[in-house]
Amino acid sequence: MASVHSTTYELLRRQGITTVFGNPGSNELPFLKDFPTDFNYILGLHEGVVVGIADGYAQASGTPGFVNLHSAAGTGNAMGALSNAWNSHSPLIITAGQQTRAMVGVEALLTNVDAANLPRPLVKWSYEPASAQEVPHAMSRAIHMASMSPRGPVYLSVPYDDWAREADPQSSHLLERRVVSAGLPGDALLADLLEQLSNARNPVLVLGPDVDAAKANTHCVTLAERLKAPVWVAPSAPRCPFPTRHPCFRGLLPAGIAAIGKLLEGHDLVLVLGAPVFRYHQYDPGQYLAQGTRLIAVTCDPLEAARAPMGDAIVGDVGLIAAALAERVTPSSRAMPTALPLPEPVEQLAGPLRPEVVFDTIDEIAPHDAIYLNESTSTTALMWQRLAMRSPGSYYFAAAGGLGFAMPAAVGVQLAEPERRVIAVIGDGSANYSITALWTAVQYNIPTIFIIMNNGTYGALRWFAGVLQVENVPGLDVPGIDFCALAKGYGMQSFKAQDRGQLEDALHQALAQHAPILIEVSTLAPQN
Repeated sequence: MASVHSTTYELLRRQGITTVFGNPGSNELPFLKDFPTDFNYILGLHEGVVVGIADGYAQASGTPGFVNLHSAAGTGNAMGALSNAWNSHSPLIITAGQQTRAMVGVEALLTNVDAANLPRPLVKWSYEPASAQEVPHAMSRAIHMASMSPRGPVYLSVPYDDWAREADPQSSHLLERRVVSAGLPGDALLADLLEQLSNARNPVLVLGPDVDAAKANTHCVTLAERLKAPVWVAPSAPRCPFPTRHPCFRGLLPAGIAAIGKLLEGHDLVLVLGAPVFRYHQYDPGQYLAQGTRLIAVTCDPLEAARAPMGDAIVGDVGLIAAALAERVTPSSRAMPTALPLPEPVEQLAGPLRPEVVFDTIDEIAPHDAIYLNESTSTTALMWQRLAMRSPGSYYFAAAGGLGFAMPAAVGVQLAEPERRVIAVIGDGSANYSITALWTAVQYNIPTIFIIMNNGTYGALRWFAGVLQVENVPGLDVPGIDFCALAKGYGMQSFKAQDRGQLEDALHQALAQHAPILIEVSTLAPQN
């Protein structure tokens, strides 16, 4: 008779899920017993790092990331990373060990009390099986729930004595199951949308992360070119859905109500594809849209559709809808938008370097298909302006704004994309949230390049202090951190770059090696 343990591993194997990202505790050891030789285990030294690595892997590969955490404490450590995964629609299957069933009622040490409620509302579904025989069914349900649109993290708590129990013989039915989403609108709805696009006097596209997740970037290029429409990227975008050097590209929308309304003024139709409407940040009161501007949003997420404060919404498969629009829309006779001028180069040989110089240097040396992860939040606008992002899957950012995402996610993205080079640009304040990701990169020889922008301060907070008009705020500086020394402690080769020449040399050396490298760059705070 098959056990719950062997049945669950066979279920994962049949679904193509053979990598486990984890940080185990005692409750998890029975699940990891006799770990199959055809599976890979990626160890992280902190649960937030584990979820971050799995998040990057899931987003870049398009397949679910399987995470194994330690009961309630481990889940709690991972909640910040979980908020990013929830907001980026990352398909994660997060499992946590529970105390043995005989001691859950007395709440023995390491009991996950009310386990299913612990990760809510940051998961699509959360559950603890009522019996050991239910575990394979619950795991099957978790896999399909995470993978169905809108994708997202799910949570499963399993008492550790369940793994040795006999499985229900009928669990074998789970091994062959497929669950497929179909999300193309009917002909009438699609025809109406096409007619509105064709009849619009001055349409504009606003693209979001789910375009990139659906690999619909090229469809959106075709749609923009046929409409001769300008393209903005939705505010606070965690992915890049459109090539940044294309003539239609207009940049990253700001995250304020009035600012967005002003930039979209004059357009009679705004088509939003694969983005919330909108992910605002700083309080910037004003009109959502100018008089005479209509908005239609296409989203995979019914929650995003329902909470939008204006416009119409269509819930469906963003990739299928983008492809249908690109194929069927009537080409416009308007002139093609004029490409934005490239930013003026900044000449600087001596350091500390201005961020513009850092990005210009990266853009000049990095491969054309490089993948960038961003957690230098004070320089995000400069990054979008100065780095050419041409290919799908070229950019990742924390969808919920939670620090500690980019460093471990870069490890996961590189694991999923071994043929491309991953370059993570991290602020010195942000880096300390997930510095242990360096250890994982070294242990598994994952050749991510980490560039630490060291200016000794929380630059984004200093900018926000100006926005909020607050003065004499403590805790904004982080001086005295030697990131090269930290990298050495984790066994990673590192370079310190104090001028442009040193940065160029470090980048060339990093790209020439198949190993993780850290480059600490002395930088100035960005100039507003």
